Amino acid sequence: MKPVEITNLSEQPEWQAEQYTIPVGVSNRHVHLSPEDVEILFGPGYSLVPDRELSQPGQFAAKEKVTLLGPKGFIQGVRILGPARGATQVEISRTDGFHLGVHAPVRLSGDIEGTPGITLIGPNGCVVLKQGVIVAKRHVHMSPADAERFQVKNGDTIILQTPGDRPIIYPDVVVRVSDRFVLDFHVDLDEGNAANLRTGDYVYMTGKNGQLLTRTGR
Repeated sequence: MKPVEITNLSEQPEWQAEQYTIPVGVSNRHVHLSPEDVEILFGPGYSLVPDRELSQPGQFAAKEKVTLLGPKGFIQGVRILGPARGATQVEISRTDGFHLGVHAPVRLSGDIEGTPGITLIGPNGCVVLKQGVIVAKRHVHMSPADAERFQVKNGDTIILQTPGDRPIIYPDVVVRVSDRFVLDFHVDLDEGNAANLRTGDYVYMTGKNGQLLTRTGR
């Protein structure tokens, strides 16, 4: 990694404080359901009811919740995120995994091949998943315009740093680019708590693809 002169965020130059600021979204455990599993858990013809909008356009936290049942324990009141998608996926933290007895790998959303399963319990039935449980890998959502501004492309990794007197560095945050996305850095509850981050806070990009930025931002 190339050496740089600037390592303390309290001394960041103007280009870094403004141009490379990214809002934070701390994500608690949640479930994405397929349309088929929505009907099994809540009844034939059932549709998820939006409770509040999420940071990404068209996505919402639903009013519906389920219970997660693992080999060692269960967690009640786990929120479902909508709309329904192609395959059911459960996103938990490492701490949740210890409680449930499920050893979920760190994966990007949608990458569920070879992951462990779990049982979902709803008011109308239950679903026994053979796979689909992950610990979400930290990532940044960007629109194409954001990617151009940050000079990155889909699949790149960036280095992020938290502000404050106890800064944390995230060295390998995956960039996900889509015209459906708005700028947002996603971490799970374990990582957010460890860095004292809350939804609505900000982090700063300090490098990309393993290289720290210089004073000119390149």
